[in-house]
Amino acid sequence: MAQLWGGRFTKETDQLVYNFNASISFDKKFYRQDMEGSIAHVKMLGKQGILTEQETEELTAGVKDILNEVESGELEISHEYEDIHSFVEAALIERLGDTGKKLHTGRSRNDQVALDMRMYTRQEILETDQLLDEMLNAVLRIMDQNVDTFMPGFTHLQKAQPVTLAHHMGAYFEMFKRDRFRMEDIYHRMNYCPLGSGALAGTTYDLDRYYTAELLGFDGPTLNSMDGVSDRDYLIEYLSALCTVMMHLSRFSEEIIIWNSNEYQFVEIDDAYSTGSSIMPQKKNPDIAELVRGKTGRVYGSLMSLLTTMKGIPLAYNKDMQEDKELVFDAIDTVKGCLALFTGMLTTIRFNKDKMEESAKKGFTNATDAADYLVNHGVPFRDAHGIVGQIVLYCIERKTAIDDLSLDELKAISPVFEEDIFEAVSMKTCVEKRLTVGAPGQEAMKKVIAMEKEYLSQDWKKDLPDWENKLLK
Repeated sequence: MAQLWGGRFTKETDQLVYNFNASISFDKKFYRQDMEGSIAHVKMLGKQGILTEQETEELTAGVKDILNEVESGELEISHEYEDIHSFVEAALIERLGDTGKKLHTGRSRNDQVALDMRMYTRQEILETDQLLDEMLNAVLRIMDQNVDTFMPGFTHLQKAQPVTLAHHMGAYFEMFKRDRFRMEDIYHRMNYCPLGSGALAGTTYDLDRYYTAELLGFDGPTLNSMDGVSDRDYLIEYLSALCTVMMHLSRFSEEIIIWNSNEYQFVEIDDAYSTGSSIMPQKKNPDIAELVRGKTGRVYGSLMSLLTTMKGIPLAYNKDMQEDKELVFDAIDTVKGCLALFTGMLTTIRFNKDKMEESAKKGFTNATDAADYLVNHGVPFRDAHGIVGQIVLYCIERKTAIDDLSLDELKAISPVFEEDIFEAVSMKTCVEKRLTVGAPGQEAMKKVIAMEKEYLSQDWKKDLPDWENKLLK
């Protein structure tokens, strides 16, 4: 068993204990971040004169070689080692001898793993943000093409008032836009470097932590070494943000599932994102939407697990914190997979516009506008509400819509109605007269779409430093 801490011990760790304690089976996931952190640490040690120029060059080149060999598949990360840090250091010692043993000067595995996890999470935030950006572009394309596609808006899953597909999709655009804001916010709040915190109390070596932070693209070093090695707030924030992403995806999935049902037939999901039944040949199931909805609870579980793990941990580092990795890795992979698949489904979905408009008409979504018509002709609102209620009941009994009644039928219920009632309650009029900011009217929607296009033309990530190419060149 290869380990870095045997001097204090007189007997080997029991194999089961060793296996239980080891983390390389999952922390090998951030091998790249571990080696980049080592390169930055070595360069800083050289700058400070703690390592000679030759030692700095040999160690830097050695770590780069190991990184390249791992990425090319020439070198396999061996589970013989306890963790990724042990693997890298052992590989270096094998190549450089005593010089390789100097890699760990002025640092602890505690601040190493804190750095690796922070760098890995930082990169995953960028990738999650990119997937959200692609989702927003898919939603915006649908909005742009459907400013005059009428459909029912719902409350309590009951048809309420007419809206457009563009307006309905715009609600999800706002949700995923807020998710992107959360990614940016978390990135900047977490972007401080814990390397140099040591085990918990810093080090006696004259480290330049600001230089290390700069080399690795951080805004600066963490300002308390105990917090530096024991902070997992950024993971909790990121998991919380991922849970919100999944909640939004799940709501969207629920609507796609409903719209795909035989009762609604608002959408036709592409064959590539559907499956059939092994026994019922007529079935076309919305499996992707259902799986996204189902995986939401899995991501929620990761957040609750980490919160529970962290709630009773005293300062500073404790082995409990090793439990953060598998939870976070699984949640990240789940959310990224769901975003990619859902975006693919959304870009290929077909909307049945006629069905949507017919559903809005048959659902009496223009009833409020009929009542407003009466109010504008001098009828008190409470009386107008009752009159339109009678009209709706009349239509239900005859299985028709308000728009399809004759003027004589309407006048039989209230003589106030005139020929202009039909224009007043048409889907087009009901929607387009709603022109306040955020409403579904065509002019209002076009202004919002233009604003959303402007938002998507900007990318907060473009201003981030290109630290990785500089570090590895």
